[in-house]
Amino acid sequence: MTKDLLTTEIRLDLLANLGSYMNFNDMGWMDAQDRAVRANAWFTPEHIALAVENIADEFLQIDKLQQWISSYTLPATTKKVGIVMAGNIPLVGFHDFLCGFVTGHDLLLKLSSKDEVLMRHLLGKLTDWEPAIGEQVQIVDRLNNCDAYIATGSNNTARYFEQYFGKYPHIIRHNRTSVAVLDGSETDAELALLADDVYMYYGLGCRNVTQVYVPRNYDFARLLRVFNKHNNYADLNKYKNNYDYHLAIYLLNRAPYMSNESLLMVENDLPFSAVSVLHYKYYDDKAQLATQLQNNPDIQTVIGNGFTPFGDSQKPALSDYADGIDTMSFLCGL
Repeated sequence: MTKDLLTTEIRLDLLANLGSYMNFNDMGWMDAQDRAVRANAWFTPEHIALAVENIADEFLQIDKLQQWISSYTLPATTKKVGIVMAGNIPLVGFHDFLCGFVTGHDLLLKLSSKDEVLMRHLLGKLTDWEPAIGEQVQIVDRLNNCDAYIATGSNNTARYFEQYFGKYPHIIRHNRTSVAVLDGSETDAELALLADDVYMYYGLGCRNVTQVYVPRNYDFARLLRVFNKHNNYADLNKYKNNYDYHLAIYLLNRAPYMSNESLLMVENDLPFSAVSVLHYKYYDDKAQLATQLQNNPDIQTVIGNGFTPFGDSQKPALSDYADGIDTMSFLCGL
């Protein structure tokens, strides 16, 4: 079969098979996950399992895929699309690949050196099942002569992406983060789920909560006590080094802080916080705050009662696009 004979139905069936494969303890797949852990000290078996589970269950179920693409008119002609993937959390670039794959475009993928093991393995598995995929999707070291680009990185790298790709149709993503709004009525179970939103992936993802908004006289002691569930994160040297460094800064500057031995909480207006640090800020009017957060371009998602449920920040659905930019619409419109 050639790539021209790869119908949408065939692509969706292959993706559904990939979802089943990712949930199966195949020796090759388990070995790939072990190699990914060894290749990046920030990747742990627990975090890889979390990413894999969400992709398999939310992205690669045939009914969800069919419902998702039914909202779009897939392009009649294909383009060459270059995708620059980030590497902050396991398989963070998979959704961009997925969008490009189902729209039928020829894809050139520039993988992050921090997260290439898992993507290479999964793409290799798809190609083993259907060799024509190798004609549509290629992993490259440089992106040249593409018709459009999708690039994800920091605010600094985004400036370079704009310079290189700005004259072509493009999606260029910047730094984003997530926040939580608490009102004091949260149960310990809800706060435990919030702890996952804060700690998972060591806080490196754009969906990690890095700032909490709280009412005056909020009970931080209970929050930190519940957050003790993740005190084992301090066992990772890279995480503990961040904790010790920022603790030293706060002590030297005599800055007020709170801690449960694995997380530092400081009052700060900025939504972005360092690894091992959670910012907090007081609010007086929850409705007004909700409007402000909705219009803040730095915010990926808001967690809390009346917002995204606690514990769901790292469980995006197919239609939860990074930076709020509809990747499918972009690709279908090329």
